[in-house]
Amino acid sequence: MHKKAIYPGSFDPITYGHLDLIERASRIFPEVIVSVVNNPNKSTLFSLNERVELLDKILCSRFDNVKVASFDGLLVDFVKDHNSNMIIRGLRAVSDFEYELQLALTNRKISSGVETIFLMPKEEYTYLSSSLVREVAKYGGDVSQFVHPVVVSKLKEKFAV
Repeated sequence: MHKKAIYPGSFDPITYGHLDLIERASRIFPEVIVSVVNNPNKSTLFSLNERVELLDKILCSRFDNVKVASFDGLLVDFVKDHNSNMIIRGLRAVSDFEYELQLALTNRKISSGVETIFLMPKEEYTYLSSSLVREVAKYGGDVSQFVHPVVVSKLKEKFAV
């Protein structure tokens, strides 16, 4: 049995779809590290520190075996640095598959022994994405059905709604 899995993402912001996958992963693995990617090429609404803080507030009180960390650089290096060989990725639709397959195969090629497990969210979250949530929130729409109340509050602050 693998002891630790890494669930990477930008989490800008974390959605109920992400939470669904984290909950499932936490039942499969004794430890899950939700790793927030610091990608300087990607424009984000929330800073790296804000995203980590949001995840900490939402996850650490809810799950005993979930930790939050941030990283930049290669995911496989982060995985090795945390004594893991397992990556969790979410698949919402067939359209996600090709990109996720490329990532998984590239990670395996760069670092043999690193495996990727794909989890699908509940049906009710298959359409949900962070970019959709940001767009709705930007125009003052109600995103409470998509994200945790802590995130709703932070989105309102960001967009001064």
